Amino acid sequence: MTTDTALLSSLLPAAARVQSQQAWTYYTVDAENWRELAGGLARYDWTLLGLWADVPHVVMALRDNTDGTLALIRLDCPQGHYPAVSQWHPPALRLERSLADLYPLHPEGLPDTRPWLNHGRWPGDDSLIARHYPFLPAEGDGLHQVPVGPVHAGIIEPGHFRFTAQGETVVRLEQRLGYVHKGTEKLLQNAPLAHAAKLLGRVSGDSTVAYALAFAQAAEAALALPVPPRARQLRALLAELERLANHLGDIGATCNDAAFALLHAHCGILREHVLQACQRCFAHRLMMDCIVPGGVAVDLDAAGVSTLQTLVSEIRRRFPELVKLYDRTASLQDRTVSTGIVRAELARQYGAGGYVGRASGRDFDSRRDAPYPPYDQLDFTVPVLSAGDVDARIWLRIHEVEQSLQLLEQLLQNLPAGTLRTDLAHSAAANTTERTGIALVEGFRGDVLVWLRLHPDGTVARCHPRDPSWFQWPLLEAAIEGNIVADFPLCNKSFNCSYSGVDL
Repeated sequence: MTTDTALLSSLLPAAARVQSQQAWTYYTVDAENWRELAGGLARYDWTLLGLWADVPHVVMALRDNTDGTLALIRLDCPQGHYPAVSQWHPPALRLERSLADLYPLHPEGLPDTRPWLNHGRWPGDDSLIARHYPFLPAEGDGLHQVPVGPVHAGIIEPGHFRFTAQGETVVRLEQRLGYVHKGTEKLLQNAPLAHAAKLLGRVSGDSTVAYALAFAQAAEAALALPVPPRARQLRALLAELERLANHLGDIGATCNDAAFALLHAHCGILREHVLQACQRCFAHRLMMDCIVPGGVAVDLDAAGVSTLQTLVSEIRRRFPELVKLYDRTASLQDRTVSTGIVRAELARQYGAGGYVGRASGRDFDSRRDAPYPPYDQLDFTVPVLSAGDVDARIWLRIHEVEQSLQLLEQLLQNLPAGTLRTDLAHSAAANTTERTGIALVEGFRGDVLVWLRLHPDGTVARCHPRDPSWFQWPLLEAAIEGNIVADFPLCNKSFNCSYSGVDL
């Protein structure tokens, strides 16, 4: 909830406040206030949650670090430019580079003007700097470069990694992404809510539940649409199953990149059991399109409850032995402990969510710290570690698996009866003005933010989804410095950032 004692509220004039939406307060500010807010980000007075264009405006989402107040800040840009936040706060840099690629708004003072999503292949674009991308230089004796990607082995998404190394030691890593840019935000414009919900569920396929939930909550906030209690409970059930499947997969895959295939195989089996249970209960392995604005499109019958209870019991029985195997294998520990360290101050500065942030001491989980139903009524613990290395990120996932199992048990035991969905038609028909909504939900990688603005007829005027990977990818560059090139696959998998989620 918002309070007048919040640091943001004390900084901004009362006239700037436009409206409130549950935990969010909306402000319209001038350029001077915008600069002051950017300076506050540099001082860690608040955390940057997102930054995007809504032409002719630029919009920024912030969290006040004094009391958790959430604020949406809008700056009018009638001349087509605004003060670049990244001048003061580096985590905004890639967001602003992308904004400059996609929209006619110029961030003045942008420290790095190279395009981010634009690779010089768009129709009518003859940008030489986009086609012949100048990587940042590094100087020193005996340095050489190792280019990796954008095409990789297996079926992973494309991304280019440019290593500067001295012998085997990495001196600098620079990423170039954007190879799977697909015009998501353009595709969302003027889309009916039902179609937009499907698109959001495909921004990053392994987080389809998290994105669908964030979009649904943003739409429901914009339309003041109530959600039935059973639907809220089923949404959390779907979210925890998604978290469970992904963490099991990541634990095994990270160990596999340390040449320990046995854990990869056993974790893969458990993940497959989760996916098969989801197929039986919800007719889709990844649970795509199960969450919709107004509620859910699927129900869980008694047989489904039994299936999931059996699944939880099986994982509870088998998972502890795998944890022991990880913990007692000295050769595996030798690869993961003290490798790829993310310093606590960097995790805090970048507002890193999920296991990347919490393994480096950043104690934030939107289920607890920006709570939404039914998590505000559930009993769970947010694990936090401080080592910040590959080992800590594995252990963080291990603890989150244990918490998800506990949450699934609570949800299955207390599933209320009732309807699954509130009809959208009445709410959309009653709306005669443009409405905006925003939501922050916890995906398996961290907090997913979705903001949208609706036309009076209920179709999407503008929508911006922000993946947690925006604030995690840059930390991978820092984590690999001082490590050997051969440890990059291990560090990279311990992060498991989404390419698709940031290549909008």
